[in-house]
Amino acid sequence: MSLGTLPAVVDAAALASALDPSALLATGGAVDGLRTAARVLAEGIGKGAVYFTIAVGLTLVFGLMGVLNFAHGAVAMVGAYLGGLVLVIVVGANTGTLATILVFFVALALVFAVTTAAGSAMEVTLIRPIYDRTPTYQILLTFGVSLIIEEVARIVLTLRGIQPDPQWQAPMATAPDVLLGRTQLFGVGVRRLYLFEIAIGAVVAVAVWAFLTKTLYGLYIRAGSEDTEMVQALGVDVRKAFTVVFGVGTGLAAVGGVLLMWDPIWGPSVLLSIDVLLYAFVVVIIGGLGSFTGTLAAAGIVGIADSVTTWLFTTGIVTFPGLSEVTIFLLLVVMLIIRPQGLYGVEEVGGH
Repeated sequence: MSLGTLPAVVDAAALASALDPSALLATGGAVDGLRTAARVLAEGIGKGAVYFTIAVGLTLVFGLMGVLNFAHGAVAMVGAYLGGLVLVIVVGANTGTLATILVFFVALALVFAVTTAAGSAMEVTLIRPIYDRTPTYQILLTFGVSLIIEEVARIVLTLRGIQPDPQWQAPMATAPDVLLGRTQLFGVGVRRLYLFEIAIGAVVAVAVWAFLTKTLYGLYIRAGSEDTEMVQALGVDVRKAFTVVFGVGTGLAAVGGVLLMWDPIWGPSVLLSIDVLLYAFVVVIIGGLGSFTGTLAAAGIVGIADSVTTWLFTTGIVTFPGLSEVTIFLLLVVMLIIRPQGLYGVEEVGGH
């Protein structure tokens, strides 16, 4: 194909209209421009909250244990389906808004408890025996577990008459009206679902931070990740602490999956496993492997970049539909070139 036949990626007319100086200098144009920028920023923060929620479990496990869990995305997929199952069973046509939201949080707690227990069992039976081996063993093991979870989910869904690849629409239909559409926030129309996701992301961030820094068990975990032998000499069961960490990290992955259940961009599907794993690794690598602060910062950066590029596509300025994904992975490449350890990363993490 010659260069002359390549399709135009940028719509020159739409770009000129968006950057028209007379429109930008006009009072109304300036106000509209500020409102658009504020809306894009708010939606970027909402997406960043989602990215943080799906990535924080991964950075917690790697930062404190040095384990790269490639089953993270599969667990998030399972969380989306389990949460959706609870909503579909309990929520009916006559269920009120408050009752639906209450059921959502009950489903969130149940999924977190079940997957945390499953993750703890996985650490004891599968991960613990290979701590002393090279990271390749951990990667291959968790990747194999991911494949098993995906195929089992595909078989179960097919037997139940649910298509595994497209989004499962039934749970998405249970979203209450209060979370649909947009609301005016300081004169800016913001999707209500994004505000809901921001609230949950903030609660998750504060809860993880408080657990690690304000509890005695969090102190044991952080100390054990730095010097396992010394902590064991003081009488602390480090193995039990690492079991708890892996379980909580697994549970947080499932919480992220439940949060994605109502989001039309994501939704429950077997392919959600791959999407979550890719975005989680992008956020964790940009922020710095094992850095809680870095994950929080990187999630915000990736979310805002996603929101800006989505706006460029929806307004017709850029006609390439994959702009958002390309931009996010371009950020990853730039970070690996400029600062390979990430924003807040260190050269060596993990205490094993």
